[in-house]
Amino acid sequence: MGDSHNTNRRDILRAMASFGAASLLPGVVPGPQPVFADKGQFSPRQSQLIQQENSKSGTREWLLTKTEVDPDTKYRCPGIEGYASKASVTAGESLTLHVSCNPASKFTVDLYRSGYYGGSGGRKIAHLGTFEGKIQDDPEIGKNRLRECQWDACHELTIQDDWVSGVYLCKLTSLETQMQSYITFIVKDDRKVDFLFQCSDNTWHAYNRWPSQYSLYDHEETVWYWGAGVDVSYDRPYGKYCQIFDAPLTTGSGEWFCWELPIAYWMESKGYDVSYCSNIDTHADGEALMRAGSLISVGHDEYYSMEMFNNVRAAIRGGLNVAFLSGNTCCGLLEIKPSSDGRPNRIISRVDRFGPRDMIGDNLFHSMKTLPRTAPNEADLIGARSTGPVVGGADYICHDPEHWIFKNSGMKKGDGIPGLVGWEWHGDPADIPGLKIVAQGTTNSGAGMGTYTSTIYPGPKGNLVFNASTCWWGDGLSEPPGYVRPSAHGASPQGPDKRVQIITQNLLDRLKST
Repeated sequence: MGDSHNTNRRDILRAMASFGAASLLPGVVPGPQPVFADKGQFSPRQSQLIQQENSKSGTREWLLTKTEVDPDTKYRCPGIEGYASKASVTAGESLTLHVSCNPASKFTVDLYRSGYYGGSGGRKIAHLGTFEGKIQDDPEIGKNRLRECQWDACHELTIQDDWVSGVYLCKLTSLETQMQSYITFIVKDDRKVDFLFQCSDNTWHAYNRWPSQYSLYDHEETVWYWGAGVDVSYDRPYGKYCQIFDAPLTTGSGEWFCWELPIAYWMESKGYDVSYCSNIDTHADGEALMRAGSLISVGHDEYYSMEMFNNVRAAIRGGLNVAFLSGNTCCGLLEIKPSSDGRPNRIISRVDRFGPRDMIGDNLFHSMKTLPRTAPNEADLIGARSTGPVVGGADYICHDPEHWIFKNSGMKKGDGIPGLVGWEWHGDPADIPGLKIVAQGTTNSGAGMGTYTSTIYPGPKGNLVFNASTCWWGDGLSEPPGYVRPSAHGASPQGPDKRVQIITQNLLDRLKST
């Protein structure tokens, strides 16, 4: 294997896999490693595509104005709710929309792309309907508490060639009650791109309690269960977000508005060349990671399959940069299974926890002690890991002011960005050659104190892996329309901060040039 800059990344990956390049990163897992087959060239780069898209007229009409959460279930909006048949689609592909209205009502669907658009936060793509809405049956409780909707479809939506990759919001409106909610899906593409923005939708579904206490965390044993034996389906509406704050006007959007849109909104405002994908895409097609210069993990990116872990690790070995602008990342190990009608990757089940046992963390969730704990250490991928007590808040405190990531930020050693770290974070940095701790501090919560570490380490091809060590990084970048600021465990981020913006720009510009 040569080190020529002209070497195709997929050839590098195949060569590494063939001679056992596992030694290039720690945390080797026994068993076969991914070998990415040659699928031909990716589509050509269109570096101005996001800038061109955001030059179009935006609107704030995508925002919901009237929702009502059923007090008996605490999470669902029965007036109108729905889901899509696929997590992500590309141009020319189709998905179906499945909607229930109680009471039965005619309804409309307005489709928007979520982005910057001069500060409006969205662009209207299409108006669909009017449709005849009906009450659709609640799914029975299946094995492992599975609630899998099998609702009739109201519409088959085909993705048009000019629909730019992004997160798309279907705003549902009941004409009988005027109630509203979202259906959310991702449009992806296959072009060469600087940044691939991975939505954390495995985690959106893990915490989705629709219709009532049926998340990955719900079990007869406890409300916050952390063991195995619970299945969760993608074939459900997203209920109201169940943690940190009350945000009923985001019903149907998973965690997109909470932690992820502020990062996408800011990146698009700066004109970065970005494309979007689902966790499921990283699980199912690791080779597609190599069309990007950098992968961006965002927000609360808690749940990875073993395929995801291996695919990201193999891509790093092949020269991919990664920016983990996220917290509690790659903590829970999932098995991802097909739906009952055979569609791939529609049911998730927690089977283990990444990393070594941690008595503080295990004591918070006693059911975690029942897991086999044979999964690899996520710190060997990220640079640090979720460690006890996992939850907590802190200032983002500069540890290495001479590092290029702090250039022009004005930060000196010990300077802190108030409340930026939370509500879950990473500590216990990995023993990776060249790893640097750039920020470090003490977290506080009712569960105890901890030490977070924000890190950066070099990959084997001159690439870089950055770990922000917080779910709340996006709060320091932007405040899109409809955004609700989080607060938990005695800590709150303080909103857009010039220092966070400079640090992020330093990081992304360096990754782009690497």
